Amino acid sequence: MAFLWSLIIGGIIGWLAGVIMGKDIPGGIIGNIIAGFIGAWLGSVLLGNWGPEAGGFYFLPALIGAIILIAIVSLVLRTVGRNKA
Repeated sequence: MAFLWSLIIGGIIGWLAGVIMGKDIPGGIIGNIIAGFIGAWLGSVLLGNWGPEAGGFYFLPALIGAIILIAIVSLVLRTVGRNKA
């Protein structure tokens, strides 16, 4: 049950970061979950563990990390798309 809760919280974090950035995350729900998990890792590395915690995720660092991840991925995809055209 804890794993399912982690998937749900990770998906919400990824979705919320996409809404804040105004970008769609490729992969739909799976992409949101992946962005939430990687964002949580990135946020905890950069900012540490602080703020409210749910499902094993510290919400604020995870959200900030997911926003950074989405910004980097969208920059890379835009650069690659520009080089193809």
